Amino acid sequence: MAPEASDYVLRLDDVWKAFQDHSAVRGVSLNIRGGEFLTLLGPSGCGKTTSLNLVAGLLHPDRGTIFLRGNPANTLPPRRRGLGMVFQSWALFPHLNVFDNIAYGLSVRSVSGAEIRARVAEMLGLVRLPGIERKFPSQLSGGMQQRVALARALITRPDLLLLDEPLSNLDAALRKEMQVELRRIHSELNVTTLLVTHSQEEALVMSDRIAVMRAGRIECVDTPKRVYEHPPNRFVCAFLGDANILDCEVEAVSAGEAMLRRKGLRFTAEVPAGLRPGQRITVAIRPENVILHRPIAPEATNGVDAIVRDAIFKGSHIHYELVVGEDCLQALAPPPIDGEPFGPGERARVTLPKRRIVAFASEEEGLSV
Repeated sequence: MAPEASDYVLRLDDVWKAFQDHSAVRGVSLNIRGGEFLTLLGPSGCGKTTSLNLVAGLLHPDRGTIFLRGNPANTLPPRRRGLGMVFQSWALFPHLNVFDNIAYGLSVRSVSGAEIRARVAEMLGLVRLPGIERKFPSQLSGGMQQRVALARALITRPDLLLLDEPLSNLDAALRKEMQVELRRIHSELNVTTLLVTHSQEEALVMSDRIAVMRAGRIECVDTPKRVYEHPPNRFVCAFLGDANILDCEVEAVSAGEAMLRRKGLRFTAEVPAGLRPGQRITVAIRPENVILHRPIAPEATNGVDAIVRDAIFKGSHIHYELVVGEDCLQALAPPPIDGEPFGPGERARVTLPKRRIVAFASEEEGLSV
């Protein structure tokens, strides 16, 4: 059954925003259900932060409508939107201690002192920082400041939590830790969350759904698994993870599959309906789906010969660069339990599983996946 409009905490309906002659947001439509964690993902300048600021009320749309809890909110001031927000810089008040920073949203609402103390203690427990109430932001690590900013945003029990690149100022190890922590906190509170990030890892780890943006528009919205495994176009595929992207010619088509040729490379892939021999098509295969064998099974399905150009050990996996005909393919493989990994100059047999090859629809040919 399709969701009712009242099921959505946030709905954007054909929203546009321009700055002088530049359209930063172009016809964005998006729905977020209660309790959902949705991420706006895209490169710098794609319009994701502008979209967040429109939702927050820090900007107003030129066209279109923003709905909060089913009600139009284009002109609603930020303080009346029922939002919590964590900024990229965290924006803690340096002259206030942790207690007063977290309590600020309740203090301006004239909540009683006893309730404030109880809810501050609750928030500090939630972000796993009990006992630091009297410390000042300058006495805290970056990770602790980020947790305090999150606690401050959550203490008012917002209908919608907005996160603007909240992990970008943390080191790599702490970023990974905080991804898991944010997901845990979201699960415990079931708070509807909209995250803006350019990090594919953050989007994949934390999101229920991902909206990939480019040039002010949304390219696709789907679960992390669907967006990663079945990207709708070349841009989404390349932005959300590494991929070998190949422009090929169709040799033959049969029962939803096609024999594709690219220079000296020939292989079979599942393809869109309506494809005909002689047409051009773009396909992609993730490096982890490129399978390497010792060159002893030339009969392997969809197998091609390759020469290892480079092998980079990265701990949990080995990153291979493979010369296949006139192309260079990337492959990821775990270190072998027995024996040695492939080395530069060594011959290998490469298998390309046809169900792991993504074929993109051609706009020129009007194909559909």
